[in-house]
Amino acid sequence: MSPQTRESLFRALFPDEPAYRWKQVEQALFTPNAKGWEDVKTLPKAMRETLIDAMPWITCRAERMYRSHSDDTFKAVLIAADGKRFESVLMLNKRGQWTICVSSQIGCAMKCTFCATGAMGFKRSLTSDEIMDQYRFWQAHLRTQPSLATRISNVVFMGMGEPMTNYDNVKKAIHTWLEYTDIGPTRITVSTVGVIMQMEKLLTDDDWPPVRVAVSLHSANQQRREEIVPTTVPEFLKKLADWSHRYAKLKGNQRHHITYEYTLITGVNDTLELAHELGRYIRKTAASKINLIPYNPVAGKTFSRSSDQRIDAFKQILRDYGLDVTQRKTMGDDIAAACGQLITETPAETEAKDRGRIVLDMGRTDHA
Repeated sequence: MSPQTRESLFRALFPDEPAYRWKQVEQALFTPNAKGWEDVKTLPKAMRETLIDAMPWITCRAERMYRSHSDDTFKAVLIAADGKRFESVLMLNKRGQWTICVSSQIGCAMKCTFCATGAMGFKRSLTSDEIMDQYRFWQAHLRTQPSLATRISNVVFMGMGEPMTNYDNVKKAIHTWLEYTDIGPTRITVSTVGVIMQMEKLLTDDDWPPVRVAVSLHSANQQRREEIVPTTVPEFLKKLADWSHRYAKLKGNQRHHITYEYTLITGVNDTLELAHELGRYIRKTAASKINLIPYNPVAGKTFSRSSDQRIDAFKQILRDYGLDVTQRKTMGDDIAAACGQLITETPAETEAKDRGRIVLDMGRTDHA
């Protein structure tokens, strides 16, 4: 069972308060200089005192934090109120600002064969508070680092879990960020492995925020896709292509194109034949972009990253089909923070220390 949300707890504590009080609370949570309820002067003193005793200022605290040798990536192991752990990543982007890779669940049920998170299995979904507080956690951390840029400009749902199977909490967290931060909707990307039922819901949901959508494809061959992503439904590729055109018609535009993510794994999905198959398939979908992701090693997995030569050849074939192709820059792989590497309760954390990586042990202290 997920923890109680802040809003439900607040309304239980103050059932007779007018609706605007909760709005004041939400706004206070994103006030840069506020470090606790005692700083929220828009609330009556008695209310602040009750909140100090009854409602934590933030829903998660850092047990450990890792910093990459290149100083462009941080990973935090966060502990929720029920003691369960999940991870969140902060990455420097090309604008010299920060992108948060947020988790939407603890563990994942999608079982992608190359992914560390999938090996955890599914523990539970994060609440909207736990999702939105990853922004607040990193915002507070950056305020303690005077040598670093302070603005968080982007959020990507590419951490632990499948966002589409935590649809309502993901949507609520996004709406809260859009209302109380300066992050615009096209700076938020929701990445899904392709949960068709929930993607169909998105098309008819007038309240779905105008954020970007990415689909983790990994193969344009149905059988190969099922081997890589065992939860793939029958005729997935046909259904996805059809969905893409309806998405483009209803919600798409130049800044809301679909991005197809494709992790390149040696001998699994990086052959030139599969590159041609991918090129032919993407041309049948709506206007889109392909983001190639070199595989990041995961402890206990026998997969390996495609060579630079094979990646370049794969990329060129796609470009010959007239497709927009980019290659994701690998960041944070030295602290197990790169794509597919997020996992808790494994020897990877010990290995990070043994290899001399920069590790900040936050112990049992709060980080708010």
